[in-house]
Amino acid sequence: MAELLTAAQMRAIEMAAIESGEVTGLELMERAGRGVVEAVFEEWPDLAKAPQKAIVLCGPGNNGGDGFVVARLLVEWGWEVDVYLFGDPAKLPPDARANHDRWCESGPARPYVNEGADAFRLEPDAWGPETLIIDALFGTGLTRPAEHFDAFGRATQMSGWRMDGRSVGGDAYPDARVVAVDMPSGICSDSGRYLRSDRQGNYHEDIRAHLTVSFHARKLGHVLADGPAACGKVVVKGIGLRQPQDAQIVHGLNAPCHVGLGKRSAHKYDHGHALVLSGGFGKTGAARLAARGALRIGAGLVTLGVPGAAQMEVASQITALMLTRVADADGLAEVLTDDRINALCLGPGLGPERARGLVPVALGAKRACVLDADALSAFAGTPEALFSLCRESRTVLTPHGGEFAKLFPDIAEKLSAPATKGPAYSKVDATREAAERAGCVVLFKGPDTAIAAPDGRCVINSAHYDRAAPWLATAGSGDVLAGFITGLLARGFAPMQAAQTAAWLHVETALSFGPGLIAEDLPDELPKVFRALGR
Repeated sequence: MAELLTAAQMRAIEMAAIESGEVTGLELMERAGRGVVEAVFEEWPDLAKAPQKAIVLCGPGNNGGDGFVVARLLVEWGWEVDVYLFGDPAKLPPDARANHDRWCESGPARPYVNEGADAFRLEPDAWGPETLIIDALFGTGLTRPAEHFDAFGRATQMSGWRMDGRSVGGDAYPDARVVAVDMPSGICSDSGRYLRSDRQGNYHEDIRAHLTVSFHARKLGHVLADGPAACGKVVVKGIGLRQPQDAQIVHGLNAPCHVGLGKRSAHKYDHGHALVLSGGFGKTGAARLAARGALRIGAGLVTLGVPGAAQMEVASQITALMLTRVADADGLAEVLTDDRINALCLGPGLGPERARGLVPVALGAKRACVLDADALSAFAGTPEALFSLCRESRTVLTPHGGEFAKLFPDIAEKLSAPATKGPAYSKVDATREAAERAGCVVLFKGPDTAIAAPDGRCVINSAHYDRAAPWLATAGSGDVLAGFITGLLARGFAPMQAAQTAAWLHVETALSFGPGLIAEDLPDELPKVFRALGR
């Protein structure tokens, strides 16, 4: 798993290295600037073959200092470079000021101001066919909205992008390439959210980059919320820093957590027995998807528990799955006298009323449980009744945004409120707070799925960049994910391990299948994924 850092964690790592005498701030800035230039030439080799035109926008902090290094290195490469500084050079931090002064030995740092004859403006004829724009305005240091800077609005127009994906300056500057240093300006590096003013009125859209160059490790904002769309492609360049030892660091799932996925024992009961509870007649499809997911991911046996009225419907649809009648809470309690049943899935197609009766019995049986869909919505308005049963249990809650808001309305309100200052409240913050309150693992679904345990551990399963699988947004895919988690719990995985492994495999199966995917394809694609993993 790869580290995903907050701005504060990154600053602490840098300061520890500087204070230890291992490196100076100037050396780190030089390494960062060189990393940006390397990344640009690696991404676009044609730019390294012949000098081009670059415009570097430098901000008032150390991100601007990185920009001055980039500008100097491009000039040394033979490029024509214009530099614009937002802010007073006398107020730059010492290292950034040193690089500003060094740049000024070869070229001016033009004032990046709002009004007057010196106002920042670029005419179309100032651009060549391969103009490179370096956004070194704010990076990870942005703590307040930038929209009230008119000059910032002019910078956003250069990228030819807007939040809705339509071109702003595309006709005038069709070939400009935008590179962000650490983070596209306007994005909170901790939450991936655009920092907005809470005042009314017009504001400029924010910069969207084609390439974002980060240092040492990705930041949370690269994978959360609006971050992936704003960043374009993210490249991480090492700058010689040590790996931190911090239990609160969030990790991204960039590789399979597949320890234990391979089967070593031959008996079916060695791999657990999962019970998936279904809704009534005409509402069994979601549970059947979950059950098939549990079976494909390796549970030794999977049984569907259905009301009597739905038995014939389900019996005609299943082969490898077992079937048992579960009419009500008493029926479930009787089924659970079989101690070999060690994992349950409740929610997909269950119905709120049936869920309210069955969930307490399932959780009271002290078996591993996955609660999804109706098993969550059934407790809207009375979430504490659910949490009191979940605490210190082997339970995983798998809400999407709407279900999350029903169980954790105050947390959801904080997450949806406008981000007016940084670090803004993030999906990581929300999921951690929810897991602590519920007393169990919470998997908050989305393309930036966050998975948190009550002790604060958190991972992100990002379906962005090279793992983007938009076709995963299809009816029933969440039911399959619930089944994947249930199957792994039945096999003996701990809740956090089961949730993160299932989430990774969920995306991986979608990537393996490709466009045209429907939910039924996900379980049946697993064998191909397992073969690719050597399992």
